[in-house]
Amino acid sequence: MSPLIEITDPHILDGSAILIDVRGGADAHDRYLAGHLPKAVFAGLDADLASHPENAANGGRHPLPALEDFAETLARWGVTPDSHVIVYDDKAAAMGGARLWWMLRSIGHTNVQVINGGLKAATDAGIQLTTGEYQNAAVETYPIAAEYTNTVDIEEVKKAAKDDNRVVIDVREGVRYQGITEPLDLVAGHIPGAVNLFYSTSMSPEGKYLTSKALESLYKDTIGDVKPQNVIVHCGSGVTACHTLLGMEHAGITGPKLYVGSWSEWSRRDLPIATTEQ
Repeated sequence: MSPLIEITDPHILDGSAILIDVRGGADAHDRYLAGHLPKAVFAGLDADLASHPENAANGGRHPLPALEDFAETLARWGVTPDSHVIVYDDKAAAMGGARLWWMLRSIGHTNVQVINGGLKAATDAGIQLTTGEYQNAAVETYPIAAEYTNTVDIEEVKKAAKDDNRVVIDVREGVRYQGITEPLDLVAGHIPGAVNLFYSTSMSPEGKYLTSKALESLYKDTIGDVKPQNVIVHCGSGVTACHTLLGMEHAGITGPKLYVGSWSEWSRRDLPIATTEQ
């Protein structure tokens, strides 16, 4: 199954799939209530797709929720292991949409797709949005997975960043990677040895992913001959990195791993930090 689904696909509106609208930010729920696709349930990036540690040095700003909590959330949304889940957000999958796609894939739920272009693609296509709350009938339970797969911890990143046979990709904007500015975390810079590939380079001017061939070329220029399973992707807090992991999957590059803690964890651990001036 392709990780992307086009807005013209009838499965989006015919009721055969579980449709989930993912939003982030303090006004996330208000934006959802103001306009969402028909029969789309609301998912909050912070409330549903992350846990909340007291100290971001332990897992970053958006650690994954406990597996038991995620399973309960899926059951509340009406998701079963057999459900076709279609996800979108209002940031062209650059925020919550790709994160939820990745989380579902990580626990073994492969029947999940992200709307290419997100909410904007829907409004551009003339689809009438719905206001107010929508809820599916909850199901009794979603089987708890043994673990989130395809993740690495900070110790693994330390080793990978020094290994010529592995690649650590930082998908934050160049000025953050370079250490020129840091609007969200405590220290500017990047993990020594990590390379930069801003996530938005995978997008067209219309806010959709580039073609699979174009994406394959883009990513291959970054990872070279390194095997996909030896590639680690991170960002500020493990959210936009999922956007790149989705793009890689669309390009046929399967197996890269997510460093969930990302820069928000690394930068709080008193570890080496690189900038472009060094």
